[in-house]
Amino acid sequence: MPVEGSDKTKQTNEIGMFIPLLDAINIEGKDITSDALLTQRKLASYVVGRRAHYHFIAKDNQATLKADIALLFASRQQPDFVEVTPPDHGRIETRRIWCSTA
Repeated sequence: MPVEGSDKTKQTNEIGMFIPLLDAINIEGKDITSDALLTQRKLASYVVGRRAHYHFIAKDNQATLKADIALLFASRQQPDFVEVTPPDHGRIETRRIWCSTA
């Protein structure tokens, strides 16, 4: 989605642009995805408040979030799982994703 090239947008990173970009469109009932940079309570609450769903990536560097997710998955059925290792910018990166219903 193109972003207006105002001085404010030129000084703002992805986190600061997340809400203004989504404010411009109807996201109700839609699935919003993001990388780990945007995995933040404020942004998740915003998406839920707009009656949309989110799929955010959680990395090991967020210890409390990782522990909360492990606790959530502990009593659930075996979650869906996928592991991929795509070529990525000259380095080897393995992505492991577990999904479970709420």
